[in-house]
Amino acid sequence: MSEYFEIAYAAASSKLCLFTGTGFSKAVTKNDAPSWQSLLESICDITPKPEELKNALFPTDDKSPLSLEEAAQVISIELSKLEKNIHAEIATKIQALELKGDNSDIVSFLTKKSFKVVTTNYDKLLESLAGEADCHSLTPGLPIPRSQARVKIYHVHGSTDSPENMVVTSDDYFKFINTESYFSRKLSTVLHENTIVILGYSLGDTNLKAIISDYKGFSRSHVIGSNIFLVSRAKVDQHIKDYYAHCYGIRVLDQMEVHDFFKSLNGAMPDAEKRLADSISNIKKVVFGKSHFSDTYLKLENSFFEIISSLAAIGVSIDDKRVVEALGDIIETKINLTAEAGAWVQYEQLARWLVYLASILELKGTSIEKTYLDATLRSMNTMRKEYYYGYSWHAYKSWSNRWPGIIASNRALIRKHIEDNTSWSDALAVVRSS
Repeated sequence: MSEYFEIAYAAASSKLCLFTGTGFSKAVTKNDAPSWQSLLESICDITPKPEELKNALFPTDDKSPLSLEEAAQVISIELSKLEKNIHAEIATKIQALELKGDNSDIVSFLTKKSFKVVTTNYDKLLESLAGEADCHSLTPGLPIPRSQARVKIYHVHGSTDSPENMVVTSDDYFKFINTESYFSRKLSTVLHENTIVILGYSLGDTNLKAIISDYKGFSRSHVIGSNIFLVSRAKVDQHIKDYYAHCYGIRVLDQMEVHDFFKSLNGAMPDAEKRLADSISNIKKVVFGKSHFSDTYLKLENSFFEIISSLAAIGVSIDDKRVVEALGDIIETKINLTAEAGAWVQYEQLARWLVYLASILELKGTSIEKTYLDATLRSMNTMRKEYYYGYSWHAYKSWSNRWPGIIASNRALIRKHIEDNTSWSDALAVVRSS
């Protein structure tokens, strides 16, 4: 999948940041890590009347009257009557967590690559997986290390290293959201400078959603592709995927376990590392000079994904006049390659390239819009659902299988162009499928 090459390329160039939440900790402890609610319920057991408090805060037959951070505030008040502190009690429980199960695919990646992590988890499990000697673990309330480290882990809600500074109660959250800190500023910078992969984390945190939303506006105004991926172990409805893409610029990789994600990423790393050395130099020659990519290079499927990734690496907008000219030349060359004898794989690759571009960039109103639509019409007019000489059924499968992953506004744009310019039934079937 092109997504894994893109993420691997970011990792190879030390431009990858992982966002980890409770689901990540659950995955590496064989589900021993508690959810936020179950953690609070366990803390209730320390209070004088635990069952009464749990029934009030977490009723089984009705919706909870308070948010979880408000529930934590109530529990904190009850604990204070016993001269106990909720932050210390939570830290004690979290510190007892241990790694369990086969985490070899995760360890293989985390111990070899340079990357950043932003986490709302209090635990230090990721440090253990990545190798504590190679990590800087940054926590509010503690000094910021100034030396270099292979891995930097930002505990934005605090960690067990400094329990008193953990964001737990509603008072804590209020201070966190309304106080500009090193961590909030750093989080915004990380989003703009790295490819982000969200693991075991829903977008429930208001502060994180605000920062991601801010980034979405930046990416749209600068016509750059989305660089945020959400890995979900559950299937995500297409309407929700469209919502994530529209509001936050997020691409969803669903039905994907954390361990399987790292296994796929490890598989994509060798090719990404091999290509990194030359790709940035080459893209500069093509965009800023008079060079062109060779036909031999453009016959490779991953070449286009590498080109897009290297554009982001050198900080050039896809809407830059020079980039548009280069991409137009690349797409035209790919179309010409489909005319060669026995070039059926080129039809499939062209379709994959076009689908990929439409999944990362909102095309309407950009100067590449016409080039893209002309190429899409050509691709769809030469595909067929059934095997038939002279038409590519692999291209049809690429468009059909990945059509739902295209940004909703681009699906509408493509649908109108195809309906206005062809009566080819298989093309119309794809664009009208959702």
